[in-house]
Amino acid sequence: MEKGNYPTDLDSLFRIIDEEICCSEDSKKPLIGITTYTKEGASCVANLYVNSVIKAGGSPVLIPLCDDIALLSGIVARLDGLLLTGGGDISPLFLNEEPHPKLQDVDLSRDCWEIAVLRMASLRQIPIFGICRGHQLINAVFGGKNYQDIPSQHLGEAIQHSQKQPREFVSHTVTVKPNTLLASLIGEGRIAVNSIHHQGVWEVAPGFIESAVAPDGVNEGMESKTASIFSVQWHPEGLVCAGNKKMLNLFVHLVKEAEIYARAKNFHLRHVSLDSHCDTPMFFPDKIDIGIRDTRLKVDLPKMRDGQIDAECMVAYLPQKERDDVALEAATRKADAILNELKRQISVHQDRVGQAFSRKDLIELKRVGKKAIFLGIENGYAIGKDISNLSRFRDMGVVYMTLCHNGNNDICDSASGEPEHNGLSDFGKSVVREMNRIGMMVDLSHASEKSFYDALEVSSAPIIASHSSCRAICDHRRNLTDEQIVALARHGGVVQICLYLNFLTSKENTDVKCIVEHINHVVKLVGVDYVGIGSDFDGGGGIPGCDAANELINITKELIRQGYSENDLAKIWGGNFLRVMDQVQRVC
Repeated sequence: MEKGNYPTDLDSLFRIIDEEICCSEDSKKPLIGITTYTKEGASCVANLYVNSVIKAGGSPVLIPLCDDIALLSGIVARLDGLLLTGGGDISPLFLNEEPHPKLQDVDLSRDCWEIAVLRMASLRQIPIFGICRGHQLINAVFGGKNYQDIPSQHLGEAIQHSQKQPREFVSHTVTVKPNTLLASLIGEGRIAVNSIHHQGVWEVAPGFIESAVAPDGVNEGMESKTASIFSVQWHPEGLVCAGNKKMLNLFVHLVKEAEIYARAKNFHLRHVSLDSHCDTPMFFPDKIDIGIRDTRLKVDLPKMRDGQIDAECMVAYLPQKERDDVALEAATRKADAILNELKRQISVHQDRVGQAFSRKDLIELKRVGKKAIFLGIENGYAIGKDISNLSRFRDMGVVYMTLCHNGNNDICDSASGEPEHNGLSDFGKSVVREMNRIGMMVDLSHASEKSFYDALEVSSAPIIASHSSCRAICDHRRNLTDEQIVALARHGGVVQICLYLNFLTSKENTDVKCIVEHINHVVKLVGVDYVGIGSDFDGGGGIPGCDAANELINITKELIRQGYSENDLAKIWGGNFLRVMDQVQRVC
C-alpha cells in the first residue's frame, strides 16, 4: 500500500491487506527492538529510527517503557536485534558520580528500563546498535566513563556538538579509524555527521575500541572486541532518511547480524544442544548454587538459558593424588560427595532442571521447558582399585568417566608425566570392559597416546574424548593427533572440541573463529559425524567471545556464517555425542 493512496472502504482495505499477506516475506525478517521514551504517558520514538530499520530490511518493534522486569525479559527473548535510540541525559548516579551543574533533565525510569533491556540483550548475545544516548548508555553499562557536559568538562577547546538545524543536515566531521567495523561499513577517514548532544563518551569501556573521534578528541564511535555491539554518537537515522546510503550500512549491518542470530536462536529452539564437559561442581566448596546467576561461575541455569543450551555434562573432578589405600578411599568418598551435592541441587531446582540419564530424558526435559544435567566423573582415580564402584556410580546416573587426569593412576598412563603402565594397566583393561558392560562411556581426554590406542583396542563400544582439541592446529600434548582422530572416528567415537585457550591456539589474540577452525579440521579429516563441543567451563575453558555458557550460541552463529547446515549443527551440538551414548547404553 503506497503512502497517500489509502482506500476509504473496509472491503477494499481488507482485500489489499489479504493480498499483501499472501505475498509477504516480512515474517522472515528479523525483529529489531527499538527503545522508546515517554511523552505525556505514551511510549514514543521518532519515525526516523523505525524507517531506517525498515529500509535496512528489518522488522521494527517498539519496546514499551515499563518496570516489569519479567515482562521485559520475555520481550527481549523474542528479539533478534536491539537498537538503542537517542534522547535525554543519563543519570550520573549510575556512574557513581554526583550531578554536574550543567546536567539537564534526566529520566531515572527510562535509565533503569533501558539498562535492563541492554543487559538482557547482551547476556543473550543479541546484536546491539547504539545511537547518541544509546552510545553513552552502552559505555556506562560496560564500565566506561562519560562526560556529563562536554563544553565544561573537556580538557581542551571543544567544538560545538549540538546542532540546531534538522537531523538530515551535517554540522561537523569525525575521523573513522582504520581496521574497525565502522570503517568497513562507512569508510575510514573524515566523514561529515550530524550531532545533537552535550553529554558524551569520555573513556571507552573495557572490552571496546574507539572507532571514530571528533576533531576535538571527543569519542564519536566504539565497538566491542568480541560481541556484536557497536555504537555512534551522531544520528545516522536522520541522514539515512535524507538518502545517505553510507549511513544506511550501519542499520544493514545490524539487520544482517540479527538474521544470523535469529537463525542460531531458532536452531537451538528446534534441536537439543549439549556441552559435554564442565567442572562447575569444583565450586561446591564455595557454596555456589547452580540455580542463580553467579559471577564466579561460567555455567549456571540462567547462563544456560541465555545461551540456549539444553544440557551440560557436569563432572565430579578429582585431581590426581597419592594412590595408597587411604588416599584411594578418600577419592571415592569425595566423588560420592560431589555427585550427591549435584543431585541435591538439581532436586532443589527441579522446576527448571532435571537429571538426564539418556537421550530420551534430555528430549523430554526440553519438551517441558527444563534444562538437563548429565553426571560424569573426571579421573578414574574415583573408583580406586574397586571395580564395583563403576556399577554404583552408574546407578547414580554417571554417563561417562574420564579414565585419568593430569597424572598416571591405576587405570592408565596420562598425557602428563612419564609412562608407568605403557598404556592401560591390566586393571585398566578390566575397567574398560566393565564400563562397556554397564553402559558407561569411556572418555579418553587426558590419556596418553598409548592409553588411547589400548582403550580403542579393548573397548567393544565407541569411545569419546569429552574435551580435547586438534594437535595439528595447536601442538599441545592434551590434544589429539590426526591419527588419533581418524582412529576414534573409525571406531564410531566422537571428539568434543575443548575451549581451553592453550588447547586452541598459541596466538595472543583469538576469538570464536578459532574454535570453529578446530571443528572444521575434524570435519575435513573424518566428517561432521565425529565432532562436538566440550567447553571445560569452570575448569579453565573459555576464550574472548565464548567465555561462559551464555556465549556458546556464538559458536552457532559462526558455524552458520561459515555455511554449516541445520543438520550439521544438530550433529555438532550433541547429536554425535548422543549417538555414542545410545550405542554404549544399548548393551545394558
